[in-house]
Amino acid sequence: MNIRKEAVGSTRGHSGQGPTTVDSYTLDTGNGLSVVIWTYGASTVEVLTPDRSGRVDNTVVRLPDLDSYQDRRRNPYVGATLGRYCRMVGDGRIRLDGVEHRLDRNEGTHHVHGGSIGFDRYVWEADAEHRDDELVLRLGLVTPDGDQGYPGTLSAEVVYRVDRDRRLTFEYRATSTAPTMVGLTNHAFWNLAGSGTVDHHRLAVNADRVMVFDSELLPLPQPPAPVAGTALDYREPRPIAGALIDNCFVLDDPAWAAELYDPAGGRAMRVFTDQPGLGVYSADKFTDRPRGGLCLEAGALPDPPGRDVSPFSRLDPGEVYRHRTTHEFLIR
Repeated sequence: MNIRKEAVGSTRGHSGQGPTTVDSYTLDTGNGLSVVIWTYGASTVEVLTPDRSGRVDNTVVRLPDLDSYQDRRRNPYVGATLGRYCRMVGDGRIRLDGVEHRLDRNEGTHHVHGGSIGFDRYVWEADAEHRDDELVLRLGLVTPDGDQGYPGTLSAEVVYRVDRDRRLTFEYRATSTAPTMVGLTNHAFWNLAGSGTVDHHRLAVNADRVMVFDSELLPLPQPPAPVAGTALDYREPRPIAGALIDNCFVLDDPAWAAELYDPAGGRAMRVFTDQPGLGVYSADKFTDRPRGGLCLEAGALPDPPGRDVSPFSRLDPGEVYRHRTTHEFLIR
């Protein structure tokens, strides 16, 4: 097991952070799993695993260079850590204790994935260590009160853990100086074949219900809908084929969240999380790689517009936001 650190380049900078050096960390178990993380966006850049024939491929979509990651037209949050809040906020408005806060509107009239300068646009501080039978990379970021409209100074951390059992774990923590809204996740586009589209992959999601959205993907103020008998019924594994998927599944059973399988190469990935929701997106609007990967974003269930922030997404001073998701890689 070893850890390698290399310089990638320097960012152009923005109003929240000047030009900053970006480093790449490779966490290599030497046992069939090697993960590359960049400090820009605390991003998952490569997840290298073998197929049943022993061929090693990168199973997440990556962009060619740092300039591409900084170009929003080419980078729809590829592999990034999303925050402060990883989903859509209708009309860019949130309410905390009856007080309305207006967030940056970066998707028409709405706020999505943390705003124009979200966590994906920052270079995070990093520290790596070899601990027992795992490799650990800790990345931290502090954003000020009022950043993108959110109240409170937020101290966030994401920990990547890679172990000999071919598991990649994301651990998120955050604290705030004022009541605020938080929901962190990873936006990797998974492709277990290493290339092409995910249409031939088989997907299973351990969910009986999904959130109900309007045409702008804003949640409606009604109970989640049963998946039985609908196009979103993935309780049993089945090919993705040409299905257009962009929804949030309600995870009622903590045993497991999802499984993705590439029958051609034999790679499988099981996802486990302590979060109540799983966003699944088939990358149909990814201009450079349409349907080139599948996002599996564990996190809180989205709040309908006009309501106070739910307990799932609210963080008060003195509390610690926590989220843990594990991806286990198998060969069949």
